Amino acid sequence: MSFHIQVNDQPFDADPRAGQCLRTYLRERGWFGVKKGCDAGDCGACTVHVDGEPVHSCLYPAVRAEGRSVTTVEGLASPEGELHPVQQKFLDAQGFQCGFCTAGFLMTTAALEAEKGTAHDDGKLDDLPRAFKGNICRCTGYRAIKDAVCGVKHTERPCAGKAVGKSLGAPAGPQVVTGTARYTFDIEVPGLLHMKLLRSPHPHARILAIDTAAALRVPGVHAVLTHEDAPERLYSSARHEHPTEDPDDTRVLDTTVRYVGQRVAAVVADSEQAAEEGCRRIEVTYEELPHVIDPEAAMLPSAPALHGDKGPDARIARAENNVAGEVHGEIGDVEEGFAEADVIYEETFQTQRVQHASLETHGCVAYFEPKEDGTGERLTVRSSTQTPFLTRRALCALYDLPEDEVRVIAGRVGGGFGGKQEMLTEDIVTLAALKLRRPVKLEYTRAEQFYGATTRHPFKVAIKMGARQDGTLTAFHFRVVSNTGAYGNHGPAVMFHSVGESMAVYRAPHKKVDAYSVYTNCVPAGAFRGYGLGQVTFAVESVMDELARRLDLDPLAFREKNIIGPGEHMLSPIGEEEDLHIASYGLDQCLSVVRTAMAEDTSAEQAPEGWLIGQGTGMAMIATGPPGGHYADARVSLLQGGTYDIAVGTAEFGNGTTTVHKQITAGALNTTEDRIAIRQSDTDVVRHDTGAFGSAGTVVAGKAVLLAAAALAERLQTFAARHTGVARHLCKIGAEAIDCAGRVVTLKELYEAAHAAGAEEELAADGHWGGSPRSVAFNAQWFRIAVDPGTGEIRILRSVHAADAGKVMNPMQCRGQVEGGVAQALGATLFETVRVDERGEVTTAAFRRYRLPQYADIPRTEVHFMETTDAIGPLGAKSMSESPFNPVAPAFANALRDATGIRFTELPVTRDRVWLALNQYAQATAGSPALGA
Repeated sequence: MSFHIQVNDQPFDADPRAGQCLRTYLRERGWFGVKKGCDAGDCGACTVHVDGEPVHSCLYPAVRAEGRSVTTVEGLASPEGELHPVQQKFLDAQGFQCGFCTAGFLMTTAALEAEKGTAHDDGKLDDLPRAFKGNICRCTGYRAIKDAVCGVKHTERPCAGKAVGKSLGAPAGPQVVTGTARYTFDIEVPGLLHMKLLRSPHPHARILAIDTAAALRVPGVHAVLTHEDAPERLYSSARHEHPTEDPDDTRVLDTTVRYVGQRVAAVVADSEQAAEEGCRRIEVTYEELPHVIDPEAAMLPSAPALHGDKGPDARIARAENNVAGEVHGEIGDVEEGFAEADVIYEETFQTQRVQHASLETHGCVAYFEPKEDGTGERLTVRSSTQTPFLTRRALCALYDLPEDEVRVIAGRVGGGFGGKQEMLTEDIVTLAALKLRRPVKLEYTRAEQFYGATTRHPFKVAIKMGARQDGTLTAFHFRVVSNTGAYGNHGPAVMFHSVGESMAVYRAPHKKVDAYSVYTNCVPAGAFRGYGLGQVTFAVESVMDELARRLDLDPLAFREKNIIGPGEHMLSPIGEEEDLHIASYGLDQCLSVVRTAMAEDTSAEQAPEGWLIGQGTGMAMIATGPPGGHYADARVSLLQGGTYDIAVGTAEFGNGTTTVHKQITAGALNTTEDRIAIRQSDTDVVRHDTGAFGSAGTVVAGKAVLLAAAALAERLQTFAARHTGVARHLCKIGAEAIDCAGRVVTLKELYEAAHAAGAEEELAADGHWGGSPRSVAFNAQWFRIAVDPGTGEIRILRSVHAADAGKVMNPMQCRGQVEGGVAQALGATLFETVRVDERGEVTTAAFRRYRLPQYADIPRTEVHFMETTDAIGPLGAKSMSESPFNPVAPAFANALRDATGIRFTELPVTRDRVWLALNQYAQATAGSPALGA
C-alpha cells in the first residue's frame, strides 16, 4: 500500500502493520511524548491531534491517518523552540507531578484553546469536568491542572542562596511540557527483542509438564523460558535495605502457581505479536490444588498450605497455617482497662484492595554495553523502579553476578506510590538477556498491572476501645488480619507498621494487639502509600468518633485530650522504636486549623434542599522514614564551567526530590538553581541509595545532599583562601564567584587553579545519611459533605487538610503532594476496588471497570501548613508524600456518619452502598417506606 502521513510537519511513508494503532506507529518513529497508559482510550495519555482534532491514538488505527497531519506534544512549540501558550501555562503553574499524563492534558487543552471563539466552540474550557472526562491524572489531584488551564502562575525564581522555602519549578518541567522527558521506554535500543508472559489460569496448581515446541516454531520467536531455565533460589520481590524483612517465598519461574495471573513461562521474540502468539501455543499440564481466598479461612488447620514446602530459611512465621508474619503484644492489662471504662465501643472494619494505577506500567529493558575499561560488556537494566540500587543487589544475588557487572538505571518514572518498590520484571528480563545476550524488553499491559503486579493490602480490623466519662481513654485492643495474597512481599512489614503509629498516637495505659499477615490464593499485595497505616487509621479514627458521641463530647476535644504530646514516648504493644522521636510537634496546630474551619464554614448553604449534611475529622501520625536504616549517599562537585553537579541515587517520579535537592544545594552554596545540574537514579552515580520510598527523598537523600553541599562550601572557602592568601573566614561564596576580602575569584577560575594543581578532589564533597534518628509528621483532614437520601449521591462541600511538614522546602510542590494524596485517598474511599471472584481472579483489569478519580470527582482541598521546624530533618523539613493519604477515609466516614446516622465500616462507601444503607436504616428505625421511594 502507499501510505503518507505528516507528523509534526515531517513526512513519513512507512506502512503501518495490520491492525497497528497510531500510538505505536508514532512511538516507533521516535515520538516518545505519546504515552501508553491504558490501551483502551480511558486515560488520555496518548492524545494527539489529527488534522487539529484531539484523538486517543491508542484507539485510532494508524491506517486512518493516511494523508492527514498529526501533531504530538513535541510539535506544539514553534520551530524556533518557543513554547506553545498552553505549554507555558502548564510550566508556570506546574500543572504536573510525574508528568506521564501531561502530554494528554496539554493536547486536549490546546485543541480546546484553538476552538475558542470559533463555530466549533462548545464551551468546554468553561466546563473542565466535561473537557477532561477522557484524561486521567493519578498524581496531582487536578487543582494544579485547573490552575494551569486558567493561567495561574505558581513558580518562583528566587535569588542566590534563597531557594529553600520558595516554589521553585521542577527542573525537568521544560522537558515534561515538550514531551522530551525520557521515561523508561523512551529510548531506541538496536536489536531489541520483546518478551511476553504466559500466566496461570488456575488459583493453585502444580505444573506437571510444559511443551514449548509449537511456540518455538512461531516465526520470530527466539526463546521460551520455563522453570527449567530459572534459578531455584528463593527471594522476595519486595525491595528493602535489609532483605530479611520479607519472607523468601518467590522463584523467577516456579513449579507451583499460587494465583490466577502468576507467570508460568516467558516468550522472547522479534515483536510483541510473535511473543504473544508464542504464549498461545505453549501447552501446560497442571495438577489443580485446593485454593483459599479468605484470610480467616486460610489460617484454619483444614486450609491448603500455600508455602508448606518452604523451610525456616524462608522466614515465614507459620507456613503450615499460611501466616507470613504476625505480631502480638500488650502494654498493661487490657481487661483491667476495659473494666475501668464507662463506655466501650467495639466494631470490625474492612478495607479493600486498591491498585496503584501509576500511568506508566511496570517494565524494563535489559541490554549490554561496553565496560569503560574495554574488558568486555556489562548488563544494563533500565527500569521503572523506585529502587535501582536494591534491584541491582537483588539481581546480582539471584544470578551470582558481581555488582560491577550490572548497572541499573531509572529514567523519569511515571508514578510509583510504593508499587515500584518491587522487582516484578527485572528478574525475568535479566534471565532472558543473559541467556540470549541480546537486548530484551518487557512492558506490562494495563490488564497485567491489575493481575500481575501488586495491590494495597486488604485489611480486617477488629477494634475495641474504652474510655471514662471524662473522656480519658483506658484501653484498646486491635485484632488485625492483612491479606498479603499469594506471596509475602511487604506483607509482614506492612502488618507491623500498621499497628505502630496508629496505636502510639493516642495515650492509654492498656493496649493490646494481635496482628497477622496471611497468605491467600489472590494477586499479591505490596507496598502502597501509607504502608498499612491508612487501613488501621480508618478503624481507629472511626471508633474515636463513636466514643465521642457516646460520651457526648466534642470529637476534636476528645482527640485533644488523648493525643500524644511533644516530648512523649511513642508506645505501642509492638515495642518502642528507640530511634523514633517527636522532633517537632504540630498536631495541636493541625486540630486548631480544623476547629477554625468548622467554626467559619458556610458551605452547608450550598447543599440542595432535602439533602443530609454532615462533617467529620480524621488525624494521623507517621514516622518520617522506615525503621532499620535507610541509606543515601550524595556527592556535590564544582564543574569546569563554574557550575555545580549533584550526584544522588534517589529516583524522581513526581515526588519532587530533584527540585528539593537543587534547592538545598543552592542554599548551602549561595547560588541559583540554574547553575546546578543533577544526576540521579543510576547505580553508576553514587555508592548507594536505599530508594525513593518511605517518604525518604527529602529527609534521607536530602540530608545526604545537604551534608555534601555544606562540606563542599567549606572546601571551596578553604581552597580559595589558599589560592588568594586571604584568611578563610573572609572568603564569601557567591552565585558565580568567591569574594576573598575584595578580591573576586570566579568559580571557573577556582576550578582551573585546582585542575592546574591536580587538586580537583578538593572541589567535590560527599554526604551520607543513614536514616536514623527519625521524626514523625502529623496530618488532619476535615470534610463537610451533603448526601442525597433518595439516590445515595454524595457531594463534598468543603475539604480542608492540615499538614505538619516541618520546614516546607517548596510550598507549591508540597501542596501538590498533599492534594494528590487526598485525591488518591478519596478514590479509595469512594469507589476504587480491585475485585476478585471466588477463585481469586481479578475481574476489574481495566480503568473503565476499576473507576479511577477523574477531574469531576475531586474537590479543591484547602491545604494549610503548620509552623514547625524539625530538629532531625534537613533544614527542619519532614516528609509529606505518604501521610496525607491516611486521615482521609476516616474523616469522610465520620462526615457520612454525621450526615446519615449510619456508621459505614467497609470501604469503599460507594453510592449504591450508601443508598441501600439509608433505605435499610429508614425502614429499621421508623418502619417508614424506603427513602427516595
